[in-house]
Amino acid sequence: ALADSAFVGHALAVALCDRFGIEAAYVVPDEGLDEEERFRRVVRGGADWLPSLLAPGDRLGVAWGRTVHDLAEALEPHRIDDVTVLQLVGSMATPYGFTSEACSTLLAQRLGARCMNLHAPAILSGAALAAELRREPIIRAQLDQLAGVNKLLFSVGTAGPDSHIVLSGLASRADLARMTARGAVGVICGRFVDAEGRQIPDPMEQRMIGIPLDRLVGLDMGILVTPGHDKVAATLAAIRGGYVTHLATGATVARALLS
Repeated sequence: ALADSAFVGHALAVALCDRFGIEAAYVVPDEGLDEEERFRRVVRGGADWLPSLLAPGDRLGVAWGRTVHDLAEALEPHRIDDVTVLQLVGSMATPYGFTSEACSTLLAQRLGARCMNLHAPAILSGAALAAELRREPIIRAQLDQLAGVNKLLFSVGTAGPDSHIVLSGLASRADLARMTARGAVGVICGRFVDAEGRQIPDPMEQRMIGIPLDRLVGLDMGILVTPGHDKVAATLAAIRGGYVTHLATGATVARALLS
């Protein structure tokens, strides 16, 4: 049965690459599993795949969230010379019992990599305060480091009421309502995007501290991990927007993307 599922996974991976013009896909069997077990299986698949996608000199940017955190936890320790892991979005209270810095720190530890965290909140109460903080020498230096990112590891967020962007306090319910009314279907690095993967312009951007979204299009590699069906629309948006070269997902999600 495993040989069959491996064959199915390979066929789905080829179909995803053909359909969406991405370089590679890693599809794990997830039929007949509950949502949590599917999530764990895709995350472990992503963790197994990641080291083969990295090379000496890489500067891997990570967006934080449960998927990336659990992938870091599932990663077997590897040693790849001269890799730097960079936190792309500032900090906030996460609903998951780990800090946003934990994602980048843990991933860096597992890869024997340097870690560059962003010592600032992801969003501030006003644009002037955010601008002032960006000018602080330590923050300025950290933001300048982000300019060198050549690979991205992320999971795209949803734009629903239980989205982690709302649960973490990065966006209010009012922000969410305003953004979905303007066509938001997903969240990439704390920014709302429409069905084509374009960032929805909003005054919120002026209050945020993190890498600008346009810096994440056309990198050497954009590695997207999509563990669940709730992220199908958001995943399609990320692919259309040019953020994705490599996709790790489950067979049932792959079929949903292809249908």
